[in-house]
Amino acid sequence: MDPKNLTKEYTNGEVTIVWQSGKCIHSANCVKNNPDVFKPREKPWITPEGSTTEKIIETIKKCPSGALTYYLNNEK
Repeated sequence: MDPKNLTKEYTNGEVTIVWQSGKCIHSANCVKNNPDVFKPREKPWITPEGSTTEKIIETIKKCPSGALTYYLNNEK
């Protein structure tokens, strides 16, 4: 497993956040837009239960690199 190219998933039950470390350019848009979920100094650094599903989706859509994506759990 390459630590520079990990894919991790985090869920709040409604939405699952998918993070691909190899694509991340560390723009910090996620942290600035939703600091209750994206906390780079903590482990795990993504805690989706800290925000609403709508706000999480809105934040992910602002990710410039595509490192963050999501899927709705009821649609998978």
